[in-house]
Amino acid sequence: MVNVGILGAAGYTGGELIRLLLNHPEAKIVFAHSESNAGNLVSDVHEGLVGDCELRFSLNCSFDQVDVVFFCFGHGKSEQFLREHEIPANVKIIDLAQDFRVKPSTEEDPSLFPLRSSFVYGLPETHRETIRGCQHLANPGCFATCIQLAMLPALKAGIISGDIHVNGITGSTGAGQKPGATTHFSWRNDNISVYKTFTHQHLLEINQTVQELCPGYEGRVLFIPQRGCFTRGIFVTAYAKCDLSLEEVQRIYADYYRDAAFTHFVTKSPDMKQVVNTNKALVYVEKYEDQLLMISCIDNLLKGAVGQAVQNMNLMFGLDEKAGLNLKASAF
Repeated sequence: MVNVGILGAAGYTGGELIRLLLNHPEAKIVFAHSESNAGNLVSDVHEGLVGDCELRFSLNCSFDQVDVVFFCFGHGKSEQFLREHEIPANVKIIDLAQDFRVKPSTEEDPSLFPLRSSFVYGLPETHRETIRGCQHLANPGCFATCIQLAMLPALKAGIISGDIHVNGITGSTGAGQKPGATTHFSWRNDNISVYKTFTHQHLLEINQTVQELCPGYEGRVLFIPQRGCFTRGIFVTAYAKCDLSLEEVQRIYADYYRDAAFTHFVTKSPDMKQVVNTNKALVYVEKYEDQLLMISCIDNLLKGAVGQAVQNMNLMFGLDEKAGLNLKASAF
Protein backbone atom coordinates (compact mmCIF):
# COMPACT_ATOMS: atom_id res chain seq x y z
CA MET A 1 0.00 0.00 0.00
CA VAL A 2 1.35 3.43 -1.01
CA ASN A 3 0.71 6.09 1.66
CA VAL A 4 -0.10 9.44 0.05
CA GLY A 5 -0.06 13.07 1.16
CA ILE A 6 -1.70 15.84 -0.89
CA LEU A 7 -0.74 19.50 -0.65
CA GLY A 8 -3.15 22.15 -1.94
CA ALA A 9 -5.97 19.63 -1.87
CA ALA A 10 -8.93 22.03 -2.05
CA GLY A 11 -8.61 22.99 -5.74
CA TYR A 12 -9.85 21.22 -8.87
CA THR A 13 -6.75 19.07 -9.24
CA GLY A 14 -6.74 18.22 -5.52
CA GLY A 15 -10.37 17.13 -5.63
CA GLU A 16 -9.89 15.06 -8.77
CA LEU A 17 -6.79 13.43 -7.25
CA ILE A 18 -8.70 12.51 -4.09
CA ARG A 19 -11.46 10.98 -6.24
CA LEU A 20 -8.95 8.78 -8.04
CA LEU A 21 -6.97 7.73 -4.97
CA LEU A 22 -10.08 6.78 -2.96
CA ASN A 23 -10.68 4.13 -5.63
CA HIS A 24 -7.05 3.13 -6.14
CA PRO A 25 -6.50 -0.49 -5.02
CA GLU A 26 -2.99 0.16 -3.67
CA ALA A 27 -3.06 3.73 -2.34
CA LYS A 28 -4.17 5.29 0.96
CA ILE A 29 -4.59 9.02 1.58
CA VAL A 30 -2.87 9.92 4.85
CA PHE A 31 -3.50 13.66 4.70
CA ALA A 32 -5.09 16.25 2.41
CA HIS A 33 -3.56 19.63 3.19
CA SER A 34 -5.33 22.96 2.76
CA GLU A 35 -4.54 26.21 4.55
CA SER A 36 -7.92 27.78 3.79
CA ASN A 37 -10.09 24.74 4.58
CA ALA A 38 -8.25 23.11 7.47
CA GLY A 39 -10.71 21.19 9.64
CA ASN A 40 -13.47 21.09 7.04
CA LEU A 41 -14.76 17.87 5.54
CA VAL A 42 -13.29 17.19 2.11
CA SER A 43 -16.81 16.42 0.86
CA ASP A 44 -18.00 19.88 1.93
CA VAL A 45 -15.62 21.40 -0.63
CA HIS A 46 -15.54 18.60 -3.23
CA GLU A 47 -19.25 17.85 -3.06
CA GLY A 48 -19.05 15.04 -5.61
CA LEU A 49 -17.33 13.01 -2.87
CA VAL A 50 -20.31 13.03 -0.50
CA GLY A 51 -20.66 9.51 0.89
CA ASP A 52 -17.24 8.45 -0.39
CA CYS A 53 -15.04 9.54 2.52
CA GLU A 54 -14.99 11.16 5.95
CA LEU A 55 -11.58 12.75 5.40
CA ARG A 56 -10.98 16.28 6.67
CA PHE A 57 -8.52 18.83 5.33
CA SER A 58 -5.52 19.24 7.59
CA LEU A 59 -3.08 22.05 8.21
CA ASN A 60 -0.30 19.75 9.40
CA CYS A 61 1.67 17.58 6.97
CA SER A 62 2.80 14.21 8.35
CA PHE A 63 5.65 13.67 5.89
CA ASP A 64 7.15 10.90 8.03
CA GLN A 65 3.99 8.84 7.48
CA VAL A 66 3.82 8.96 3.68
CA ASP A 67 5.65 7.44 0.72
CA VAL A 68 4.75 10.16 -1.80
CA VAL A 69 3.49 13.74 -1.73
CA PHE A 70 1.48 15.31 -4.54
CA PHE A 71 1.87 19.08 -4.92
CA CYS A 72 -1.42 20.53 -6.21
CA PHE A 73 -0.46 24.16 -5.64
CA GLY A 74 -0.83 27.00 -8.09
CA HIS A 75 2.19 27.70 -10.25
CA GLY A 76 5.17 29.14 -8.41
CA LYS A 77 4.28 27.86 -4.95
CA SER A 78 5.88 24.41 -5.12
CA GLU A 79 9.46 25.66 -5.18
CA GLN A 80 8.71 28.13 -2.40
CA PHE A 81 7.20 25.34 -0.27
CA LEU A 82 10.29 23.14 -0.70
CA ARG A 83 12.51 26.01 0.41
CA GLU A 84 10.49 26.54 3.57
CA HIS A 85 9.79 22.91 4.52
CA GLU A 86 11.88 19.79 4.81
CA ILE A 87 10.53 16.64 3.19
CA PRO A 88 12.41 13.41 4.05
CA ALA A 89 14.72 12.22 1.27
CA ASN A 90 12.91 8.88 1.02
CA VAL A 91 9.55 10.52 0.25
CA LYS A 92 8.81 10.83 -3.45
CA ILE A 93 7.41 14.11 -4.82
CA ILE A 94 5.04 14.58 -7.75
CA ASP A 95 4.55 18.25 -8.62
CA LEU A 96 1.55 19.20 -10.76
CA ALA A 97 2.60 22.83 -11.19
CA GLN A 98 5.05 24.15 -13.78
CA ASP A 99 7.87 24.96 -11.34
CA PHE A 100 10.17 22.08 -12.31
CA ARG A 101 9.10 21.07 -15.83
CA VAL A 102 11.88 22.87 -17.69
CA LYS A 103 15.46 21.75 -17.10
CA PRO A 104 17.49 24.39 -15.29
CA SER A 105 20.26 26.33 -16.99
CA THR A 106 23.74 26.31 -15.50
CA GLU A 107 23.61 30.09 -15.81
CA GLU A 108 20.86 30.29 -13.18
CA ASP A 109 21.47 30.91 -9.50
CA PRO A 110 23.72 27.97 -8.44
CA SER A 111 21.66 27.54 -5.26
CA LEU A 112 18.59 26.69 -7.38
CA PHE A 113 20.28 24.14 -9.62
CA PRO A 114 20.36 21.03 -7.35
CA LEU A 115 16.66 21.25 -6.51
CA ARG A 116 15.43 21.94 -10.03
CA SER A 117 17.73 19.39 -11.66
CA SER A 118 16.46 16.63 -9.34
CA PHE A 119 13.07 16.59 -11.09
CA VAL A 120 12.32 14.26 -14.01
CA TYR A 121 9.82 15.40 -16.65
CA GLY A 122 6.96 12.93 -16.36
CA LEU A 123 5.53 12.25 -19.80
CA PRO A 124 5.25 8.43 -19.85
CA GLU A 125 5.14 8.26 -23.64
CA THR A 126 8.72 9.59 -23.77
CA HIS A 127 10.28 8.96 -20.34
CA ARG A 128 8.68 5.78 -18.96
CA GLU A 129 11.88 4.06 -17.84
CA THR A 130 13.34 7.24 -16.33
CA ILE A 131 10.10 7.78 -14.42
CA ARG A 132 10.31 4.28 -12.93
CA GLY A 133 13.54 5.16 -11.14
CA CYS A 134 13.00 8.79 -10.20
CA GLN A 135 12.42 10.35 -6.79
CA HIS A 136 11.10 13.77 -7.85
CA LEU A 137 8.74 14.17 -10.81
CA ALA A 138 7.40 17.21 -12.66
CA ASN A 139 4.01 16.35 -14.11
CA PRO A 140 3.49 17.83 -17.62
CA GLY A 141 1.03 20.63 -18.29
CA CYS A 142 -2.38 19.89 -19.81
CA PHE A 143 -1.93 21.69 -23.15
CA ALA A 144 1.68 20.49 -23.27
CA THR A 145 0.57 16.86 -22.87
CA CYS A 146 -2.07 17.04 -25.58
CA ILE A 147 0.17 18.90 -28.06
CA GLN A 148 3.17 16.66 -27.49
CA LEU A 149 1.14 13.48 -27.90
CA ALA A 150 -0.02 14.73 -31.30
CA MET A 151 3.57 15.32 -32.46
CA LEU A 152 5.81 12.78 -30.67
CA PRO A 153 5.91 10.06 -33.35
CA ALA A 154 6.50 12.57 -36.15
CA LEU A 155 9.29 14.30 -34.23
CA LYS A 156 10.96 11.06 -33.20
CA ALA A 157 10.94 9.80 -36.80
CA GLY A 158 12.03 13.19 -38.17
CA ILE A 159 9.27 13.28 -40.77
CA ILE A 160 8.06 16.86 -40.31
CA SER A 161 9.84 20.12 -41.00
CA GLY A 162 9.32 23.87 -40.79
CA ASP A 163 6.97 25.66 -38.42
CA ILE A 164 4.42 23.56 -36.55
CA HIS A 165 1.08 25.35 -36.39
CA VAL A 166 -1.03 24.40 -33.37
CA ASN A 167 -4.55 25.33 -32.32
CA GLY A 168 -5.91 24.06 -29.02
CA ILE A 169 -9.15 24.61 -27.14
CA THR A 170 -9.58 23.87 -23.43
CA GLY A 171 -12.36 23.63 -20.89
CA SER A 172 -12.89 26.13 -18.08
CA THR A 173 -11.49 23.84 -15.36
CA GLY A 174 -8.06 24.42 -16.87
CA ALA A 175 -8.12 27.89 -15.32
CA GLY A 176 -8.40 26.52 -11.78
CA GLN A 177 -11.09 26.80 -9.12
CA LYS A 178 -10.58 30.44 -8.14
CA PRO A 179 -13.22 32.55 -9.95
CA GLY A 180 -12.06 35.04 -12.55
CA ALA A 181 -13.43 37.27 -15.28
CA THR A 182 -12.86 34.63 -17.99
CA THR A 183 -14.21 31.68 -15.95
CA HIS A 184 -17.50 33.26 -14.89
CA PHE A 185 -20.45 31.30 -16.35
CA SER A 186 -22.14 34.32 -17.87
CA TRP A 187 -18.97 35.20 -19.78
CA ARG A 188 -17.82 31.69 -20.68
CA ASN A 189 -21.19 30.29 -21.75
CA ASP A 190 -21.90 30.49 -25.51
CA ASN A 191 -18.49 32.08 -25.96
CA ILE A 192 -15.01 31.36 -27.30
CA SER A 193 -11.87 33.47 -27.05
CA VAL A 194 -8.14 33.41 -27.76
CA TYR A 195 -5.50 34.06 -25.09
CA LYS A 196 -1.70 34.03 -24.73
CA THR A 197 -1.24 33.77 -28.49
CA PHE A 198 2.23 32.37 -29.32
CA THR A 199 3.33 32.97 -25.68
CA HIS A 200 1.60 30.23 -23.64
CA GLN A 201 3.78 29.02 -20.76
CA HIS A 202 3.53 25.38 -21.87
CA LEU A 203 5.58 26.20 -24.96
CA LEU A 204 8.72 26.03 -22.80
CA GLU A 205 8.27 22.33 -22.03
CA ILE A 206 6.99 21.57 -25.53
CA ASN A 207 10.07 23.11 -27.15
CA GLN A 208 12.25 21.23 -24.67
CA THR A 209 10.76 17.93 -25.90
CA VAL A 210 11.05 18.99 -29.55
CA GLN A 211 14.80 19.52 -29.12
CA GLU A 212 15.18 16.30 -27.14
CA LEU A 213 13.49 14.13 -29.80
CA CYS A 214 14.71 16.02 -32.83
CA PRO A 215 17.92 17.92 -31.91
CA GLY A 216 18.48 21.02 -33.98
CA TYR A 217 14.88 21.21 -35.21
CA GLU A 218 14.69 24.66 -36.78
CA GLY A 219 10.95 25.17 -37.04
CA ARG A 220 8.87 27.04 -34.49
CA VAL A 221 5.86 25.76 -32.55
CA LEU A 222 3.24 28.44 -33.19
CA PHE A 223 0.46 27.88 -30.68
CA ILE A 224 -2.91 29.61 -30.48
CA PRO A 225 -4.78 28.59 -27.28
CA GLN A 226 -8.52 29.10 -26.97
CA ARG A 227 -11.00 29.07 -24.10
CA GLY A 228 -13.94 26.78 -24.83
CA CYS A 229 -17.56 26.78 -23.73
CA PHE A 230 -17.30 23.50 -21.77
CA THR A 231 -15.89 22.48 -18.39
CA ARG A 232 -13.31 19.79 -19.16
CA GLY A 233 -11.32 18.44 -22.08
CA ILE A 234 -8.70 19.63 -24.59
CA PHE A 235 -8.85 19.26 -28.36
CA VAL A 236 -5.71 20.03 -30.38
CA THR A 237 -5.11 20.29 -34.11
CA ALA A 238 -1.58 20.77 -35.47
CA TYR A 239 -0.02 20.69 -38.91
CA ALA A 240 3.43 20.81 -40.48
CA LYS A 241 5.18 19.91 -43.73
CA CYS A 242 5.65 16.18 -44.36
CA ASP A 243 6.70 14.38 -47.56
CA LEU A 244 5.66 10.84 -46.56
CA SER A 245 2.43 9.19 -47.65
CA LEU A 246 -0.45 8.87 -45.19
CA GLU A 247 0.07 5.10 -45.01
CA GLU A 248 3.73 5.54 -44.04
CA VAL A 249 2.83 8.10 -41.36
CA GLN A 250 0.08 5.87 -39.97
CA ARG A 251 2.55 3.00 -39.56
CA ILE A 252 4.97 5.28 -37.69
CA TYR A 253 2.22 6.47 -35.31
CA ALA A 254 0.78 2.99 -34.74
CA ASP A 255 4.24 1.61 -33.93
CA TYR A 256 5.09 4.48 -31.58
CA TYR A 257 1.95 4.08 -29.46
CA ARG A 258 1.65 0.28 -29.71
CA ASP A 259 2.69 -0.28 -26.08
CA ALA A 260 1.35 2.96 -24.57
CA ALA A 261 -0.96 2.34 -21.63
CA PHE A 262 -3.45 5.13 -22.33
CA THR A 263 -2.56 6.81 -25.63
CA HIS A 264 -4.28 5.24 -28.61
CA PHE A 265 -3.65 5.89 -32.29
CA VAL A 266 -6.96 5.85 -34.16
CA THR A 267 -7.81 5.89 -37.87
CA LYS A 268 -11.07 7.81 -37.49
CA SER A 269 -11.09 11.47 -36.47
CA PRO A 270 -11.86 11.46 -32.71
CA ASP A 271 -14.41 13.33 -30.65
CA MET A 272 -13.45 14.91 -27.32
CA LYS A 273 -16.30 13.09 -25.53
CA GLN A 274 -14.46 9.83 -26.13
CA VAL A 275 -11.80 10.85 -23.60
CA VAL A 276 -13.56 13.13 -21.10
CA ASN A 277 -13.55 11.57 -17.60
CA THR A 278 -10.78 9.13 -18.61
CA ASN A 279 -6.97 9.03 -18.62
CA LYS A 280 -7.01 8.27 -22.35
CA ALA A 281 -5.51 10.26 -25.19
CA LEU A 282 -6.64 9.70 -28.77
CA VAL A 283 -4.30 10.62 -31.64
CA TYR A 284 -5.18 10.82 -35.35
CA VAL A 285 -3.38 11.92 -38.51
CA GLU A 286 -4.40 12.98 -42.01
CA LYS A 287 -2.52 14.23 -45.08
CA TYR A 288 -3.45 17.24 -47.23
CA GLU A 289 -0.93 17.51 -50.08
CA ASP A 290 2.42 18.13 -48.30
CA GLN A 291 0.82 19.00 -44.93
CA LEU A 292 0.45 16.48 -42.10
CA LEU A 293 -2.55 17.17 -39.88
CA MET A 294 -2.15 15.83 -36.33
CA ILE A 295 -5.14 15.69 -33.95
CA SER A 296 -5.20 14.75 -30.28
CA CYS A 297 -7.66 15.04 -27.40
CA ILE A 298 -7.52 14.43 -23.65
CA ASP A 299 -9.34 15.27 -20.43
CA ASN A 300 -7.39 18.26 -19.06
CA LEU A 301 -7.91 17.24 -15.40
CA LEU A 302 -7.02 13.57 -15.93
CA LYS A 303 -4.49 12.75 -18.67
CA GLY A 304 -3.64 16.47 -18.58
CA ALA A 305 -3.11 16.56 -14.82
CA VAL A 306 -3.94 14.15 -11.98
CA GLY A 307 -4.69 11.05 -14.06
CA GLN A 308 -1.22 11.29 -15.54
CA ALA A 309 0.17 12.02 -12.06
CA VAL A 310 -1.35 8.78 -10.72
CA GLN A 311 -0.06 6.95 -13.80
CA ASN A 312 3.39 8.28 -12.92
CA MET A 313 2.98 7.27 -9.28
CA ASN A 314 2.17 3.74 -10.42
CA LEU A 315 5.37 3.66 -12.49
CA MET A 316 7.48 5.11 -9.66
CA PHE A 317 6.29 2.42 -7.21
CA GLY A 318 6.37 -0.52 -9.61
CA LEU A 319 2.58 -0.90 -9.68
CA ASP A 320 0.35 -1.77 -12.63
CA GLU A 321 0.50 1.39 -14.76
CA LYS A 322 -3.29 1.38 -15.12
CA ALA A 323 -4.08 0.87 -11.42
CA GLY A 324 -6.90 3.14 -10.27
CA LEU A 325 -7.37 4.57 -13.76
CA ASN A 326 -9.95 2.29 -15.38
CA LEU A 327 -12.42 5.13 -15.87
CA LYS A 328 -15.54 5.35 -18.01
CA ALA A 329 -15.84 8.11 -20.61
CA SER A 330 -18.80 10.42 -20.09
CA ALA A 331 -19.78 9.86 -23.75
CA PHE A 332 -23.21 11.54 -23.45
